[in-house]
Amino acid sequence: MKLFFAKTAKDRVQQQEKRNLRAYFPHSNRALWPGKKMRGKLVPVKAIFILCMASFLAGSLFTTRTWTHRSYSCNKDRQLQFIPNKVALSRTGCDQNRKLIQGDDHSEDIMGEVTKTHQAIQSLDKTVSTVETELAVGRSSQTGHQVSQDTPQNLRKAFVVIGINTAFSSRKRRDSLRETWMPRGGAKRVRLEKEKGVIIRFVIGHSATPGGVLDRAIDAEEEENKDFLRLNHVEGYHELSSKTRLYFSTAVSMWDADFYVKIDDDVHLNLGMLVSTLARYRSKPRIYIGCMKSGPVLSQKGVKYYEPEFWKFGEEGNKYFRHATGQIYAISKDLAAYISINAPILHRYANEDVSLGSWFIGLEVEHVDDRMMCCGTPPDCEWKTQVGNVCVASFDWSCSGICKSVERMKDVHNTCGEGDGSVWNVEL
Repeated sequence: MKLFFAKTAKDRVQQQEKRNLRAYFPHSNRALWPGKKMRGKLVPVKAIFILCMASFLAGSLFTTRTWTHRSYSCNKDRQLQFIPNKVALSRTGCDQNRKLIQGDDHSEDIMGEVTKTHQAIQSLDKTVSTVETELAVGRSSQTGHQVSQDTPQNLRKAFVVIGINTAFSSRKRRDSLRETWMPRGGAKRVRLEKEKGVIIRFVIGHSATPGGVLDRAIDAEEEENKDFLRLNHVEGYHELSSKTRLYFSTAVSMWDADFYVKIDDDVHLNLGMLVSTLARYRSKPRIYIGCMKSGPVLSQKGVKYYEPEFWKFGEEGNKYFRHATGQIYAISKDLAAYISINAPILHRYANEDVSLGSWFIGLEVEHVDDRMMCCGTPPDCEWKTQVGNVCVASFDWSCSGICKSVERMKDVHNTCGEGDGSVWNVEL
């Protein structure tokens, strides 16, 4: 009896499933329902497999051809172009894209695109850094710090400002430079400023008695040559750190330059080599270039370069951090603006080159150690010139400048100079 009822229940379940299938698929082939026999011949399994494979291959071929065709569309292709201080998307021709896809000059095209992208990134980095600097200048002016009232857009554009550190007693040194590596005559100096953006000025403050004999002598020399940058600073050897700080702050307030250089008046300089060297780092927003050194911290009073704050540098016999030697160095615009903005709180050590290096400690600054900026006088710079490695600057380490520079500057210039026309041939 139990078996009979179980079988009857099973039959009822099957009949209910059939009724459900008929409700969902009223027009379907009855052969698919359970319990019905299929009409016609069965399709072989191999035939079904072959048909499936053929359909798959045909679909893959059709999709590949359609995708390749669309990739050639002129309306879809775009290329990243580099424009100074801008990044723009521009449409490119179909022929160039076909070359890239088909592999013609594939490696050269890829390297070209990589180069353009790298240049664009560098330009964006420098642009962002410039905007940050301008914002900092604006905030500084609002808080009452002494900065230029002119905006960067109103300042005179330049590539490099070269400040020659000089003193009241150095008239003969200044004349030796005017007769050698500096442009001779006011007309050439003005042309150099307009065509190459190279500003050259002797940097000097005033005496302890303003309006005295020393100041009047500089006034007369300025009237004759028009090549001074006067600072609101009392001259003195032990005030070089203050003078350097004020020089950069003043230069930034007068010229919107890519670089600012400080050089002593007893150093020989090849202007063309300096300009071409700086041009290589034009895309770097925070650059500090010079002959990097790390001399000993002198703690004995009375010796040259004595450091009164020697205890800050650790145990006796320690050395300074890396910094550019003071005869010549260059910094980018952002670093000069940083000095101008933070001048009131920048600490000054006894030696100005140490002070400058300390101001950049803790900042994202790239230090460039360029030994061509500290060549020796002949025969050192002479040998390098003969083999084509013209020096940027030459001096004697033993004298911290050219020994007896007034008498020897012309000889160094004739032996190690790059030629008077070199700076005019430099492409910026």
